[in-house]
Amino acid sequence: MQILKSYLTLCRPAVSLFAACSAATGFFLGPYHRFGDVLIPAAAVFLLACGASAMNQYQERGIDANMERTRCRPLPSGTITPTQALAFSLVLILAGLAVLGQTGGVKTGILGLFALLWYNGIYTYLKRITAFASVPGAVVGMIPPAIGWVSAGGALVDARLFAVCFVFFMWQIPHFWLLLLWCGDEYKKAGLPSLFSVMSPAQISRVTFIWIFAASVAGLLLPLYGVVRSPLIYFCLIPPGIWLVWNGRFLAGRRPLPPLSRGLFRKINAYLFLIMSLLSLDKIFSHMP
Repeated sequence: MQILKSYLTLCRPAVSLFAACSAATGFFLGPYHRFGDVLIPAAAVFLLACGASAMNQYQERGIDANMERTRCRPLPSGTITPTQALAFSLVLILAGLAVLGQTGGVKTGILGLFALLWYNGIYTYLKRITAFASVPGAVVGMIPPAIGWVSAGGALVDARLFAVCFVFFMWQIPHFWLLLLWCGDEYKKAGLPSLFSVMSPAQISRVTFIWIFAASVAGLLLPLYGVVRSPLIYFCLIPPGIWLVWNGRFLAGRRPLPPLSRGLFRKINAYLFLIMSLLSLDKIFSHMP
């Protein structure tokens, strides 16, 4: 049982499930109307995200061993060997890419491969050389909804897709920076470049608040691109944005409050989940008789 739990930890199921939900959101927004078919691309993205997570932990096992938050993960703790983790990640990655290629065609397979190369290649490398790696790394968050959209027959070049992906991009950066405010000292101790060496905690807090505000505005702009059709759903987008900005207002103060940033980290994740749910409901309701 312990070994199964360790392999599950490699997958980071909560993060991977979130990626699958974002792919499902993209699918619901696409032109294809058989909503039951969403399960296949969502499952493929889940497998790919699990594999990418396991690969990332294989790549960063030395760094994880030096961080309090990650030192109990399977590789640093020794419950799984690096060879086992690498083999496990490759199986999941290949399975995810195979399902994407078989069900969504070449485009979805390429998107999945691009996400993998960007996350496990470019982003993982940039984390070692720059404190601002999270900005280009946020591109990864844009890929799952694009995969769902293309799987549903949508075109890659579409203003509606760009608008949705932009929301995911804007969310990703404060998502990471809140984590940094919560446990940023660990990154420094692990030898990674840290924003704390570039900006003061108060400056990081204020910039993070600006990103949060921008993410909430990006969600409110979705109807301008034709993403939202129902007036009811559009008005339902407003309260989550106000709620998020209101909860993040303490970051604009002079002193950062790390314990509160931990709670806000959960709230910004809840905000994106609410947006995904509302967008999906808008498309589902629009096709109900």
